[in-house]
Amino acid sequence: MKPVRRRDLLVVAVGLALGSWLLVRVAYGELPPLQWWLPVPMGVLALAEALGARTLRTRLAAERERRPRPGRVAPAAAARPVEPLLIARLAVLAQASAYVGAVLAGCWAGLLLHTVPELGRLTAAAGDTTTGVLGMVLSGALVAAALWLESACRVPPDEDERGRSAHG
Repeated sequence: MKPVRRRDLLVVAVGLALGSWLLVRVAYGELPPLQWWLPVPMGVLALAEALGARTLRTRLAAERERRPRPGRVAPAAAARPVEPLLIARLAVLAQASAYVGAVLAGCWAGLLLHTVPELGRLTAAAGDTTTGVLGMVLSGALVAAALWLESACRVPPDEDERGRSAHG
C-alpha cells in the first residue's frame, strides 16, 4: 500500500474549489441556507482519527519495548499486541479520510470564493462565509489527522534491518 501523496490531495482540493466556485456562482440563490453546524461531523471524525493515531503510536511503541533484544530480558506483557489487520484497516480509513477532507476543503473553498466578495452585497453571504471558514478549518483538520493516522500505521524497520542496511 502506497502512502497518500500530498500533491494529489492538493490537486483534488484546487480542482474542486474551482468547480464548486462555478457551481455556487451559478446557483447561489437556489442553495438552501448553510447552517454553521454542517461541517462539525468532519471535526468529530478528525478528533477521532487524531486520538486513534496517538493511541496507536503509544501501543506500537509499548509493543516494540516488549520485544526481546540480545542481552536484555523481555519485560512482562502489559498490553495486548496490536492486530496487523487493525493497522491495515486504519491505514485504509486514513487514506480515505484524507481524500474526503481534500474534497470537502475544495468545496468549502469554492463557496468562500463566491461569498467573501459578496459580503457587503448579499445578506446570506455573512452566515455562509462563517460556515465556509469553519468547513475549511475542519476539513484541514481532517486531512491532517488522517495523514497523522496514516503515518502511525507505517511499520518502522527492525533494528537488525537498519544495522544491515547501514553496514552493508
